[in-house]
Amino acid sequence: MNKKSKMLLYIAGFALLILAATLSYNYLSKKYRAPGLGNTATLAATSAAASPDESKGAPAKTPDETDEDEGKVKAPDFTVIDYDGNEATLNDFIGTPIVLNFWASWCPPCRDEMPHFNKVSEEYREDELLFLMVDLVDGSTETVETGKRYIEGNGFTFKVLFDTKQDAAITYGIRSIPCTFFIDRDGYIVGGARGSIDEDTLRYGISLIID
Repeated sequence: MNKKSKMLLYIAGFALLILAATLSYNYLSKKYRAPGLGNTATLAATSAAASPDESKGAPAKTPDETDEDEGKVKAPDFTVIDYDGNEATLNDFIGTPIVLNFWASWCPPCRDEMPHFNKVSEEYREDELLFLMVDLVDGSTETVETGKRYIEGNGFTFKVLFDTKQDAAITYGIRSIPCTFFIDRDGYIVGGARGSIDEDTLRYGISLIID
C-alpha cells in the first residue's frame, strides 16, 4: 500500500469513528458528560459504550481486532520523536492508560488547558497513567525549538512528543487543536474531546480508562 493510500485509509477510518461518536452522542451525553463543563469541549465516548441499535454505526474493525472486540476502536499507531530526538511510536506505550493530546505552542486554547493537564499528570506515576502531549510541528509556525521553549518556560513535566512528519496528525485526522483522546491499557479509544477541556472533564475522561 503506498503512502497516499495509507493516508486516505486512516482519514476514512477516523471519519467513521467521529460519525459513530456523533450518532451515539444523544444517548451518551447524560452519562458521559462531566459536571461543570461551562464553555469547554464536551467529552464524547466512543461507540463501544453505545446501545445495540447505535452500535450499527460503529466503524469497521481494523485487521488486528478480533470478533470479541466488536464495537471497540483500536487506537491507530503513529511515529513521532521524543524530547531527546529519538523515534517513538504510540505502540511503545500501549499497556498503560494514555491521555493523548494534540497541541501547539501558538494555540491559545491549548495553552489554556495545559496547566490542567500538567497538574493532573503529576498525580500519577507513569506506570499508572501516561500523558502523551503531541506537539504538531510544521517547521515554520511551530518548531521543535518553540515547543520545547514553551514547555520548559512553564515548567511542565508531562511527556512531550514532536510530530515532525505529521504522521500522528494525518493518522488521527486532526483538523483543529487542541484535541484529546483517552486510550485504555489495551489500546482502545474510550473517549475523546475536540477543543480545550477543563480539569473536571479531564478527570472524568481519565476515570473511563483507569480501573
